[in-house]
Amino acid sequence: MSTNRTTKRTVNIGSRKSQLALVQSHWVQAEMQKAHSDRSFEVLTMNTQGDIILNVALSKIGDKGLFTKELEDAMLSGEVDFAVHSLKDLPTNLPTGLMLGAITKRENPADALVINSKYKDLKLESLPEGAVIGTSSLRRLAQLRHYYPHLTFKDIRGNLNTRIAKLDAGEYDGIILAVAGLERLGMGDRVDQIISADISLHAVGQGALGIECRSDDPEILNLFAAIADLESTQRCLAERSFLRELQGGCQVPIGVNTNIDSENLTLKGIVASLDGQTLIKGEVVGSVIDAEAIGIQLAHQLKDKGAQAILDVIIAENRT
Repeated sequence: MSTNRTTKRTVNIGSRKSQLALVQSHWVQAEMQKAHSDRSFEVLTMNTQGDIILNVALSKIGDKGLFTKELEDAMLSGEVDFAVHSLKDLPTNLPTGLMLGAITKRENPADALVINSKYKDLKLESLPEGAVIGTSSLRRLAQLRHYYPHLTFKDIRGNLNTRIAKLDAGEYDGIILAVAGLERLGMGDRVDQIISADISLHAVGQGALGIECRSDDPEILNLFAAIADLESTQRCLAERSFLRELQGGCQVPIGVNTNIDSENLTLKGIVASLDGQTLIKGEVVGSVIDAEAIGIQLAHQLKDKGAQAILDVIIAENRT
């Protein structure tokens, strides 16, 4: 007598432990489980260096795998099969043996102002002189310093819930966060102002999830069709190639904005000085099938306008 017993293969998903990371990873888990009922998907969590070191500005720690290295080590050792990242945290150059397997449908990539209740209904432009705004992003800092010199900016660390708690406790008059993160946590009602792309170009990959996996595991790679989004992928590949060509990361104020209209992709980019005095901007339009080439072209355009000098100064300062 024969029995038809089928054992589901368990696929392990690597995730950071923060609430936002878990919301994102569990969403991927649910979507993958719906699409692949013959497998079982489990989420395994771990802390990364960026989660542990909270008393130092991000730009001073160094950003090579700051929020990803522990997850990547787990993939390379076989402990997990793939990892879910906020794409903006995933370096553009990945370790040997790993690859970006999929990019999910992007949520709103804009930056948002969340303000303390004492300034309810005010915006960045109407906040009083010296109001303290918290941000850990040099990109946000440089652009907002340029447009709102009347404000005081102060570094802020911790996960999204920790930052909002510091705001509500009165340590800050306002903080800058990603719209997508707030909405994913069901906190979209805390958004007091969505900051226009005319003021603050967003981070590379912001609003999208990046699924990282081993490059020699086609079985796992083939599972990602259920969550991959073509338009978001094209936009984010252009942004990531722009950042890669500039050799930038969270230590450098680099912002982007992308749009797809029919078969054309428009990529806007900025490199800013830390004091906000110099903003070097550019734009390239091309075919969506040339997304990565568009990013490289824009990087060279900004370098020709003087961006390299800004990058050299910032990189030298961060090494001291």
